[in-house]
Amino acid sequence: MATTAQIKNFIAQIAPLIQTEAKARGYKVASPIIAQACIESGFGLSSLAAKYHNYFGMKCGSTWKGASVNMKTKEEYKVGTLTTIRDNFRAYSSMTEGVKGYFDFINTTRYANLKTAATAREYLERIKADGYATSSTYVNTNMNAVEKYGLTEWDNFTAGAAQIVAASQTKPAAKYTVGKTYTLKNNMYVRTEPRGRKKTLAELTADGRKNAYKDGAGAALLKKGTRVTVQEVKENADGSTWVRIPSGYVCAVDSGGTVYIA
Repeated sequence: MATTAQIKNFIAQIAPLIQTEAKARGYKVASPIIAQACIESGFGLSSLAAKYHNYFGMKCGSTWKGASVNMKTKEEYKVGTLTTIRDNFRAYSSMTEGVKGYFDFINTTRYANLKTAATAREYLERIKADGYATSSTYVNTNMNAVEKYGLTEWDNFTAGAAQIVAASQTKPAAKYTVGKTYTLKNNMYVRTEPRGRKKTLAELTADGRKNAYKDGAGAALLKKGTRVTVQEVKENADGSTWVRIPSGYVCAVDSGGTVYIA
């Protein structure tokens, strides 16, 4: 499992490359692709990523003429059942080439709809529907990474990459006061406790339900821009800050220093 430092370093290395390539090739968002790289590669620690610079789990297919490696992988052909298989995966010479290889891979008619995706969730839902991955939780798993690590900052193609990296690596002095009202900077899951179960829409307060929607798995997401009143503040051992609002607990600052409530 990747440490907080390893996660920060991996995102700092690969996110600017993905953002640059996404902008150059006409995509509207980079955050879901960064999330894919994080999840598929275990933040760069998997053998396929560390040795062969394939950060997206891309198989060779019939058209690939480059280097390859045969490795084990798990596929979810039947929901809830993982099947171990061996397959040939594309291999690259560097992180830069691995990122370019991903965009080459999706540069087909099959994935043409990805270019018009305007949000991270829309992109992930489309690529899942296009058959990129078999995991039944693929969209939500990657969206969790987008939200947890504040990856939507990379969707601003006019911002300097160095500025975004510096901001993400600096632990902000965020302070929260009980009774004060704050604003959500991202869509946020509401949980039963810090890092606990995600609540459903029916479990939120009446006001909460007015400002929320259900994700694909039925969990409630409070919308970005929602005003929330803090009833309790909890500082976790991992460095994250959670606040209790009338509907439940939401993450205010994650362990990497990303602020979600301001």
